[in-house]
Amino acid sequence: MTVAKNAAQFRRVRFGRLASLATVKKRAFISLALITFVALALPAVALAHDQPESKQARWVMADWMMDTFFIFSGLALVAFLAAWKAGHFQELDRMGGIPLLVEEEDYYTPEWALDEEEWADGNA
Repeated sequence: MTVAKNAAQFRRVRFGRLASLATVKKRAFISLALITFVALALPAVALAHDQPESKQARWVMADWMMDTFFIFSGLALVAFLAAWKAGHFQELDRMGGIPLLVEEEDYYTPEWALDEEEWADGNA
């Protein structure tokens, strides 16, 4: 009975060792991939600030700015059209008049300004 018990335990240990080897291989592969990526990316970062010296190189920044403008304006147009189709711009003239109907005390006009002649007939 002890032999069967030891044999089963030995198999579990052996399987556990195989599982740990697979984990070690996986970690080694991920580490190697990360090191490879960093090694390939660092030279590009180091050379990114260098601008070629040619007549066309003067337009590199302008091209980048134009591309960015068109990309963001295109995204804004798509967002606007989606909001329009969803009905977010219906009856804006009626909604804009609502704050005008609110009666509030005038906190901004100083007292001395109300004493002048143009305010004699009340608030304009």
